[in-house]
Amino acid sequence: MLMGEYMHSIDAKGRVILPADFRSELGESFIITKGLDNCLFLYTTSEWENLSNKLKQLPLAKAEARAFVRFFFSGARQLECDKQGRFLVPATLRAYAGLQKEVVLIGVSSRIELWGKEEWLKYNEEITPSVSSIAETLADLGI
Repeated sequence: MLMGEYMHSIDAKGRVILPADFRSELGESFIITKGLDNCLFLYTTSEWENLSNKLKQLPLAKAEARAFVRFFFSGARQLECDKQGRFLVPATLRAYAGLQKEVVLIGVSSRIELWGKEEWLKYNEEITPSVSSIAETLADLGI
């Protein structure tokens, strides 16, 4: 299970250090793609295959389904870490997520999210007041 929050810098070439805990979970290669909320998602190969199979089941006739599948797959790349534990974030994905000098990697159960530090701090400021009401809604759903 992927969990935790790690702050790192992104170097001039667009490389980010993947925390050792995450490296052991992801394996030798992993998938990175555009995520929701202006971040990037990183998946293990097996989790990506599971998700891909679910997305393939979406109805091709629905415009929303086509748009989501395009969005998700168009940015996807298979990556590996170098000997120093760094991976290169493709330029298009860096631009999409607005990654600058400081980044945050967070474990979210079955995926890792890669955020620009400022965007992550802004998101936390916005979501924190709502967490109690979100928890109540989830409790109503049996969670």
